[in-house]
Amino acid sequence: MKKKIVIIGGGTGGIMAASQLRIALPKEEIVIVEPSDTHYYQPAWTLVAAGTYSFERTSKPMLKMIPEGVKWIQDSVQNISPKNNQIITYMGERIAYDYLIVSPGLKNALHMVEGAEEALQTDHACSIYTDPVHSKNVIENFNGGVALFTQANTPIKCGGAPQKIMYLAEDIFRANQIADKSKIVFASPGSKIFGVKEIAETLMKVVDRKKINLRFGHVLKRIDSKNRIAWYTLNDNHSEYNHHTIDQRVDGDLVGIHYDMLHFGPPQMAPEFVTASGLANEQGWMKVNIHTLQHETYKNIFGIGDVVALPTAKTGAAIRKQVPVVIDHIKSMIKANGKSNAAYNGYSSCPLVTGIGKMVLAEFNYENKFTPDPKLKQMLVFDSHKEHWRLWILKKYILPYLYWNKMMKGKQV
Repeated sequence: MKKKIVIIGGGTGGIMAASQLRIALPKEEIVIVEPSDTHYYQPAWTLVAAGTYSFERTSKPMLKMIPEGVKWIQDSVQNISPKNNQIITYMGERIAYDYLIVSPGLKNALHMVEGAEEALQTDHACSIYTDPVHSKNVIENFNGGVALFTQANTPIKCGGAPQKIMYLAEDIFRANQIADKSKIVFASPGSKIFGVKEIAETLMKVVDRKKINLRFGHVLKRIDSKNRIAWYTLNDNHSEYNHHTIDQRVDGDLVGIHYDMLHFGPPQMAPEFVTASGLANEQGWMKVNIHTLQHETYKNIFGIGDVVALPTAKTGAAIRKQVPVVIDHIKSMIKANGKSNAAYNGYSSCPLVTGIGKMVLAEFNYENKFTPDPKLKQMLVFDSHKEHWRLWILKKYILPYLYWNKMMKGKQV
């Protein structure tokens, strides 16, 4: 009897899963529920903001992304009823499933920082997560002063992106001959620049070269866009690594940093229906076995990508390794009513652009162990934890090609 597999989300995880399912299980019914008309290649948005990539090249019509033979329901999910094996859409449609893949991505939670939404409407604040074109304009029009870059106090997609745009912006400041009258500050709630030792050592050299001030243990609470002050509370990670003296303010328990330009790394959260459906943990992320990606309670439900509670970075590279595991488990359950030995080891990758024409490739697993891909040697890259121009070529040209022509077509890369 034909099985029905429903996928929530038409982003990287959803399209990749649908494409691989179409190949692995051609006789089963596959449905994607996704409201958007457009599919975006968001990893290039950092390059868009740096003026080195066209925004138009980061999108394609969703209709062209849906694999042949897969049904597309253009609607949003309101709720999941896992006990009844149904999802309920905002238009009131009840969609039954035999197997469910949840991959809706994340949503920006601007409400978690007071004044953030208002700040992003100004010419002095921006975010590559919300509008890379506006970010490009804000960075290019910066005339000097304090350029403040913030890191969210929640898990976010591509956690290295707020650093990447900072390193690229410094190159732009130098090109615009305002580096000498600019002070760059990176404020993060964390305690270090990066969690993988080999990568952190390289990034600290970049920080020194670019004379960037680091403010660890800083949790952004409020943005006063009128006076251009970002207000923080300090946590136990509080420490400073300074190349410049920065004007700081104090207001009770809050510490304020005046900015002339702000890049905002917004807090992010899973869509509300994940929590409302009882699929999430206390922090709001979908509960799954970290190796099989199968829900802890409902065994016919799997999670892929940013929405899942996994102790690793939320990146497209992680999804590339997660999807085949999920597909293999569903295939085994359908074909033999048995179990698969496929397991996800927490692999993720963060292409850390450190300047125009330079990149470090951070590849790691659940243990934060540096695990470079042996295929990099084919590009004559033998030390990917160090800056390399060939890795920039990988980021700007090779990865987009592989994304559109391989990953989204269901091919293993």
